[in-house]
This record gives sequence, C-alpha cells and structure tokens, in this order.
Amino acid sequence: MSLIVLGIILLTVTLSACAQLALKLGVAKPQLATAIESSVSDALLAALTSPLIIGGLFIYGLSVVMWIWVLSKVELSIAYPFVGISFLITMAFGAFLLDENVTPLRIAGTVLIASGCLLVSRTA
Repeated sequence: MSLIVLGIILLTVTLSACAQLALKLGVAKPQLATAIESSVSDALLAALTSPLIIGGLFIYGLSVVMWIWVLSKVELSIAYPFVGISFLITMAFGAFLLDENVTPLRIAGTVLIASGCLLVSRTA
C-alpha cells in the first residue's frame, strides 16, 4: 500500500470521527433537543437547519467519496480494519472536547481494537 493511500485512509477515518463530533454537538443544542421531544417533523426541521448537523453530514459525505477512492485502490479486507482507528479518535474527542468520562477499561478496549487494525494493516 502506498503512503498516499494510507494517508487518504487515515484522513477518511479522521473525517468520520469529526462528523461524529459535529453531529453530537448538533444534537446537544437545546433547540434540537426540544424539537426531538416535540414531533418528528419538528425534529427534522431543526436538524435540517442546524449548521452542526448539516456540517456533520457534509463531512460524512466527503469521507464516503474518499472511501470509495480508497476501495478502488486496495482490498476491502485491508482498508476496512483502519476504520477501527476512528474509535481512538472519537474517544479522544469525547474525553477532551466533550468532557466525557473515559474509563481505563474503555481505553483498553479501544486500544485493543486499534492494535488489531495495526496487525491487519501489516499484511498489506
């Protein structure tokens, strides 16, 4: 696997984690929480007018386009395990940006997933 493909894979999983962060921040807004409790139509309208939700969906779309390119260059069984790295990034976002409680057991499990990704990638 070339360094360019590896870089695009890592960028793709990072973008996916960024999209998760944007969506979480979007649904944490009080007006969206109120709309979700009100009705489906209110929730849809609030989501469609939320810059964070729209931004998160746009970032996901960009990562999907990049992922399609990645899949055209490498085998799925090589590329897909890198998705596990997004667990590390997402956990870091949760801990450092959202002040979520990250326990040692959660860290250990996430590191195990990322280690498995590294082992699979070594076969490329």
